[in-house]
Amino acid sequence: MDLPQPGPEHRWLDRLVGTWRTEGECAAPRGEAPVQMTGTERVRSLGGLWVLAEGEGAMPGGGAAHSLMTIGFDPAQGVFVGNFVASMMAHLWLYRGTLAGDTLTLDTEGPDFGGDGMAAYQDIIALQGDDARTLTSRMRMPDGTWQQVMSARYRRIG
Repeated sequence: MDLPQPGPEHRWLDRLVGTWRTEGECAAPRGEAPVQMTGTERVRSLGGLWVLAEGEGAMPGGGAAHSLMTIGFDPAQGVFVGNFVASMMAHLWLYRGTLAGDTLTLDTEGPDFGGDGMAAYQDIIALQGDDARTLTSRMRMPDGTWQQVMSARYRRIG
């Protein structure tokens, strides 16, 4: 059995490896200011085929938030695959995505804001050179438009 070898998509993911300082905001209920967040993310490679991004930061109102994102590329399917979990939610987000230039769009599904159904989401990672990137999360609304629910900026610190 031949072991899989990293390809160009895996090398793109390797650009995420390192330690990052994050700052961003999450959408709040109508009429309230967005919730600000800061934290640190450590991204490491797993065999050159996967990246594991471990995040930590402060929760609004106190306490710590922790998250883990995994992303790889499956050559058999021709798509990026992965998942996301966080200490402040019980949902496992499963990813399938595509790369266009320096922007990786990860499609997923999760609870809608009403709490009574599921909605389509996208997490969009955009590299801006070697030491900066963004993450934008958006949800598809019932009318088919996309509404941004979170954005974060990352600066490499190590």
